[in-house]
Amino acid sequence: MRHRQIIALVALGASIWPWAGTAQTTKVYRVGFLTGGAPISTTGADGSALIRNLIQRGYAPGRDMSFDSRGAMGHQDQLRQLARDLVAAKVDVIVTWGYPATLAGSQSGAPTVAASGLGDPVATGLIRSLAQPGGNVTGLSDNATDLSVKRLELLKEAVPGLRRVAMLWNKGDPAMTLRYNASASVAGTLGISVQPLGVGEPDDFVEAFAIMEREMPDAILMVADTLTLLNRQRVYDFANQHQLAAIYELDASVRDGGLMSYGADRTEIFERTAALVDRILKGDKPANLPFELPTRFKFALNLKTAKAIGLEVSPLLIARADEVVE
Repeated sequence: MRHRQIIALVALGASIWPWAGTAQTTKVYRVGFLTGGAPISTTGADGSALIRNLIQRGYAPGRDMSFDSRGAMGHQDQLRQLARDLVAAKVDVIVTWGYPATLAGSQSGAPTVAASGLGDPVATGLIRSLAQPGGNVTGLSDNATDLSVKRLELLKEAVPGLRRVAMLWNKGDPAMTLRYNASASVAGTLGISVQPLGVGEPDDFVEAFAIMEREMPDAILMVADTLTLLNRQRVYDFANQHQLAAIYELDASVRDGGLMSYGADRTEIFERTAALVDRILKGDKPANLPFELPTRFKFALNLKTAKAIGLEVSPLLIARADEVVE
């Protein structure tokens, strides 16, 4: 089944309307959202953040901008058709979440901006280079190796006796496999062994949990993509039940009950995504818009979860957190 959500926002509140009057065009721009999970809501965290930044750039939803949001609900084989549907709906640009959605956007021929979860677009063959993408895709990437080292370092600081980390990732997503490889390659330099737990569908989590129960790790690192995020509560529950420290990529996971997260600041991601969308709507080609790397990162920590699993977090680690949930 294809899932479709078309939303045209009439107002986003009086506090943000002062910017709306600056737009100088009568054209109604259509922005498509595409994700392998649930359709991105214009009132959810990611959708509203992007729209808020577009408003600050002079666009007025309901007057000169509308949104068409589509999600494959975990059925990645539907993404190509969903991208074609967006093209048929005459969107001016597609904003994507995740590598599979970005690949579908690239195959559609429509100007595409990858907002997050893309991995390394050069290594996966999506683009020619970060400086000169050369096709119809631009957006934000990340340095998987540096981020992986930092996440493992934070785990080791939280669990000084850390020896083995179970890594959960979607083995069917090439970008996430590359991210897993980056994590696994640096683990040895930190004196950590890796328990590889690649999953390809929801039922695979049952086997992953069974493997961990047979050979219990000291902690878990979950790589974020559509599949793992759709099943994230199962991972939180397993980690908490077995009193395991776990680190995630998104700070929302910490607010949901996960122990720790370290990743790019989502505020910056959507500021820069909006800037790229704006440039495309004004006539720039994605082929000439360099891919960007995040410059701000966020460490979040849930002390309530730490207490529940019997983990005593050092004051130094707490002091380093950008967000603490108590």
